[in-house]
Amino acid sequence: MDTVFAETLTRWRRHLHAHPGLTLHEGVTAAFVVEKLREMGVTEIAEGVGGHGVVATLRRGGGNRSVGLRGDMDALPIQEVNADLPYASTVPGVMHACGHDGHTTALLGAARLLLDDKGWNGTVHLVFQPAEEGGGGARSMIAEGLFSRFPMDRIFGWHNWPGLPAGTVAVHDKAVMAAGARFDITFEGHAAHAALPHLSQDPMVAAGHCIVALQSIVARNLDPLAGGVVSVTMVQGGEAQNQIPFQVVLKGTARWLADSAGEAIREGLHRVAEGIAAACGVRVVANWRQGVEVTANHPAERDLAAAAAGAVAPLRRDVPPAMTGEDFSWFLKEVPGAFVWIGNGPAEGGCELHNPHYDFNDAVLPTASGFLAEVAKRALAG
Repeated sequence: MDTVFAETLTRWRRHLHAHPGLTLHEGVTAAFVVEKLREMGVTEIAEGVGGHGVVATLRRGGGNRSVGLRGDMDALPIQEVNADLPYASTVPGVMHACGHDGHTTALLGAARLLLDDKGWNGTVHLVFQPAEEGGGGARSMIAEGLFSRFPMDRIFGWHNWPGLPAGTVAVHDKAVMAAGARFDITFEGHAAHAALPHLSQDPMVAAGHCIVALQSIVARNLDPLAGGVVSVTMVQGGEAQNQIPFQVVLKGTARWLADSAGEAIREGLHRVAEGIAAACGVRVVANWRQGVEVTANHPAERDLAAAAAGAVAPLRRDVPPAMTGEDFSWFLKEVPGAFVWIGNGPAEGGCELHNPHYDFNDAVLPTASGFLAEVAKRALAG
């Protein structure tokens, strides 16, 4: 890749990093995407697809094959602490802590490469997706006719991956990232003075037992070879230090790689919560909300992605899946495709995903754009 191209991608990425759009509020990012596409000469641009989604279409020749390339656009509700960065977020409480600024930029870069390349024939749909971070953006785009309005035979996407050498592409055989659900468990009892606990029905004690007992689901109800995670991440309850509260709410997330494991976790969560409530003499309501599905590569598209990756970057086929979730899974339920990781470099020093110190590695942008363009061309070539 030439230096001017790399510098342009870096400039675009840093602009997006400084002006992040929170999930469901990506209007500024979408406008930037449309502006850059029009500057390149792209004329087929659909805006407002599934929220702030943008779909741009490139056509060349008379080929009847089509392919989709996806980049997500939204940022997270995290306060950035990289005060020394000249392009740090200018939006209080919002930052690109997952690298979607890089994903968006790489897809713009792929558009540039494909426009400059006369050696392909067919249709490429560039899918700039909103609301990946728990906002249901993929399903919203599907519901508004993504695959009927913009037919595509295959679709490909990627995510940067801290801890993987910068620019290395990892292609998984099947499962890439986990399915997930969010849950909340509300214990209700009887409030009383903290010095008179015998007059209470204590939901705090029940919640404490539940936090520990939920871990037994994975430890004792799942096959040890099946991937599963249950994490309680929020505890809400109490108004005064000398009062036993009326209500305590636990919130968290579950992840799994096999459907059977997901069902076992869901059933176990209700069983544990109800059992502890009965033992502690309190009431309980447990809610379970399915999120993303397992992100699993289709075999033919996996092999095509591996061939494309090997043509532009170092390739790894031995990286295990992660228990993180990805909205791209819904696209893979509709259309064959593959999802790869591209190394972001070392993860030390707070460079992990969803960390307030995170920053995307601009050096991998040309590789990411090159991979997307290469996999599109190979998909169109059959």
